[in-house]
Amino acid sequence: MLERIWSGWRASYVSAAPARTDPDAVDGSVFTRLLRSGAPDDETHIVHRGAAVFAVLNIHPYTSGHLLVVPYREVADLADLTDDETTELWSTVTDAVAVVRRAYAPDGLNVGVNLGRPAGGSVPTHLHVHVVPRWTGDSNFMSTVANAQTLPESLARSAERLRSAWAP
Repeated sequence: MLERIWSGWRASYVSAAPARTDPDAVDGSVFTRLLRSGAPDDETHIVHRGAAVFAVLNIHPYTSGHLLVVPYREVADLADLTDDETTELWSTVTDAVAVVRRAYAPDGLNVGVNLGRPAGGSVPTHLHVHVVPRWTGDSNFMSTVANAQTLPESLARSAERLRSAWAP
């Protein structure tokens, strides 16, 4: 049986987001603006910072603990990364998978990259890798009947759990 995480509620968000090809058209991606904000990590839900990439909770999560691993530099494609960024990105994705497993003990995980708006990329100018914990039966009647999604914890609590699991 095929199981899905239904997130139709994101359709209006994804379709309403402007398609940007000119990086100077706006003041940067949502990730760039988040970094420039100077807000503390506990407000931005950043759970890990490396030299070239960081990990942040998705503020529109599919499930609790849904992480994004993002290079600091705003690039649209894997081919645009430097060798050092590529190495740190995938190393951090591997670490993020281990952290999510420690913090949540999911039955499985989805790890993925959406390159470009047609591929589902809601921030097509700033590459990011999704790390999504999955549980058997994590979709329920709420999403299909009530067009609603239930998440068992706040983003702040998810960030706490992940930061604790990331700590050495």
